[in-house]
Formats: sequence, C-alpha cells, structure tokens
Amino acid sequence: MSDAKSTWRFPRTFWFANVIELFERAAYYGCFIFLAVYLTSRIGFTDRETGVVTGVFSFLLYLMPTFMGTLADRFGFKRALATAFLLLTFGYALLGAVPTKATAIVSLLFIVVGAGIVKPVVSGTVAKCSDEANRARAFSLFYWAVNIGAFAGKSFVDPIRQAFASAGDSGLLAAMRHLLGDPTGNGWELQFVNLYSASMAFVAFLFTVFTYRDVERTAAGGGKVPPKSLGELARGLGKALGNWRFLCLIIITGFFWAIQGQLYATMPKYLFRMVGLSSKPGWIANVNPFVVILFVIPITQMVKSWRPISSIAVSFLIIPLSALSVALAPAIGTKDVAIFGLLTVNTIILMMIVGIFFQGLAECFLSPRYLEFASKQAPEGETGLYMGYAHLNSAFGWLFGFILSGMLLEKWCPDPARLPQGITELEKAAYYAHAHYIWYVFTGIGVMGFILLMSFRWFTDRLDRRRGSAA
Repeated sequence: MSDAKSTWRFPRTFWFANVIELFERAAYYGCFIFLAVYLTSRIGFTDRETGVVTGVFSFLLYLMPTFMGTLADRFGFKRALATAFLLLTFGYALLGAVPTKATAIVSLLFIVVGAGIVKPVVSGTVAKCSDEANRARAFSLFYWAVNIGAFAGKSFVDPIRQAFASAGDSGLLAAMRHLLGDPTGNGWELQFVNLYSASMAFVAFLFTVFTYRDVERTAAGGGKVPPKSLGELARGLGKALGNWRFLCLIIITGFFWAIQGQLYATMPKYLFRMVGLSSKPGWIANVNPFVVILFVIPITQMVKSWRPISSIAVSFLIIPLSALSVALAPAIGTKDVAIFGLLTVNTIILMMIVGIFFQGLAECFLSPRYLEFASKQAPEGETGLYMGYAHLNSAFGWLFGFILSGMLLEKWCPDPARLPQGITELEKAAYYAHAHYIWYVFTGIGVMGFILLMSFRWFTDRLDRRRGSAA
C-alpha cells in the first residue's frame, strides 16, 4: 500500500501549466465559436466550403496531439511549448489581419500544429507534477482550468464583436480598426476576435518563457522514457483501429460528437440569420460548460455502479433532444416568449438554450464513462496504446458534422449575402421557411447513433456469452 498522502499542493510548474492552458483555451474558443461565421461572411467561403475547411481543421486538431507529443518529448517541453504559442500567436494574428482564403488556410494550419503541441505537453506536465495518489485531483484542477478558459474565451468575444461593429470614426476602437486598413463589409468586426485570440496566445507564450520549468517523463524505474518514433505511432494507430470493437465504438460515439459540434458549426450562423446580429452565440454556448461543471460530478457518482455502456446509452437518449428542441421552436408559434413575466426571450434563442442544456447533460453521462468503456476493448497490456486514440471519435464526429452542417445551411438557411439581389422581404423569408429542418436531421443522427449502440451492445454481449459458455 502506498504511503503517499492526498494533497492539493503541487509544484509551481503545475500551477503555471494550468494558467498557460487557461489562456490557450480562451484563445481557441474565442476564435472557434465564430470561425464558421468568419470564414463565410468575411473570408468569402460558401457554407459548403466552410463546412469542409472547419471539418478538416477539427479533425486535425484531434489527430495531431498524438504525433506532436513525440516531437515535444524530443525537443523538451518548454522549448516545444514556447514554439507552439508563437505558432498560435502568428496563426490567430494572420487569420485576423489578412482575411483572404489562402491566408485563412495557412493560418489554420499554424493553429493546428500549435494546438497539437500544447495539448500533450500541458497534460504531460500535469501527470509529471503529480503522483498516483493525487493524479485525479491534479487532472480535476486541469479540467477546471480548461473550462474556465473556454468560458472566458466565449464570454469576451461577443462584447468585442459588438464593440467594434458599433465603433465610430474616433476613439481607441476606431484607431485599432484603422490599423487594419479601416476594414468594412460583412463580418469585419470578427477580425478583432481573432486578434483577441492572438493576444491570449501571446500571454501564454510569456508565461511559458518566464514561469515554466522543463519536466522530463520518467519510467517506473526512474529512467527517462524514450520518445516513440512517428513510425511507431502510425503502427499503433493501425493496430488500434484494426480492433473491430474499438473501431465500432469510435464510429458510434462519433455520432454524438457530430451533434455536439453543431454548437460551433451551425449555431452561430443559425442565430445570426434567423434572429439577427444582436444575438450572442458566445454567451449562449457557455450554457454547455456551465451544465457540465454543475452536473458532471453528481451524475458520475449516480451512474458509477452502472455498466459504462448503459451510461453512454442514456447520453444517446438525451442528445437527440438537444437538436429536437431547436427544431420545435417554430411550433411555439410566437417570436418572443415571456419568462415568468420578468423578461421576454426570442423563441429560437430560448429553445437553443434548452437544446444546449440537454447537450451538456448528455456529455455528463458520456464523457466520464466512455474512456472506461474504451479501455475495456483493449487487449491486456495495450490499454495505454488504445487510450491514446480514443479521442478519434471526436475527430471523426466533427469532420462529418461540420461538413454536413455546411450542406444543410446552404440548403435551408443560406448566407444572406448570396441571395438574389432585389428580392422582397417576403421572398427572402421563403428561403428560411424550413431552416429548422437542419435540426431534425441531427435529431435523426442521434436516434441512429442510439440504435447502432444498442445493436453493438446486443451483438457483443451475445458474443461474450458464447465465448464464456465455450470456455
């Protein structure tokens, strides 16, 4: 039995690493909540093109940390982390300062590489700065830093967007606008949202340079862990995906993340086009982390005696409700709804908040038990290998979800700038009459995911019983 005592005291590097992660997440979510809007309204991509660009971007964001981690091991955590934040600062700044299609692609590639380095380095630091007895506490603090950064990033960008949108010809905001050549046109104010993200990344760079101390990964016997080669990582990926149970689990839970990804792929555009530019997607999106922080611990405690797949099944029962809530907004039959006689809320915004609440609740049932279930699909002695690729469900889910979002938006909720010139308001309204159909599609995806999960459960349980009886 270990003599290690439980404690909330950790080395200074641990705390600085969490602060660094907070700023990195603020930068990422500040940019990402409006990325699809920015690429369409300011850069000039169509909805369909934006879906492909953001889908591939999201896919690479989840795939790259596995491969970037081995480079960080080779070059040292501090050097890798400082390089990563320089890449992120440049990527966000270029995205905001030069709004063209070519520079947008280049910018996103810089962001992918930078973020791909940060994730394994910071999580590796948290692991290295804690022992077995206190690792759960260490990662719970890390989780809070991630969510605080996400909450802050999405909270600040709406005021920034609206402040620059209403900036006059004098004052500090106007002076900053002139630094970018006095931009005008649709979505120009979102350039400053990306510059905000660049500033957060640069603050993280300064923290890295002046506060972060390098740490080494050590093996159980005390020696340094040799970094894996890229070839070894690629072979490990092929081996993990060659396990049909593991691959099926990744694909099925990817349906969940395809719906969750609409928080960024569809929601901001949908609100701007259906409600107006005065809506605040960043603030509304914060319902998700708020619900997760509030409920994840009690729900995890409640389902701890359940089979993991049963908890995942509940998440698939809830997640279709997140899309269905928004789809049913027109059925309420009024533009505004009175809340306890105290305030009125646009029906679409109200149902969006309800939908995001269901989304956060579903995450509470899925996330804590998914990794446990995924680990049980690994052969003995290969759990670590499999867990390194368990996040691919998000990668595949967001790739599919973002591409589908672009197609559905183009069909039922098109970009106002691409509508025929000179049409009347009545004719314009006809283009958006079936916009809520988008959410019916994602409701169906959630139902399909539940059916596939139950089929997977039935088939694997039956197979395991046969093997048990044969033994």
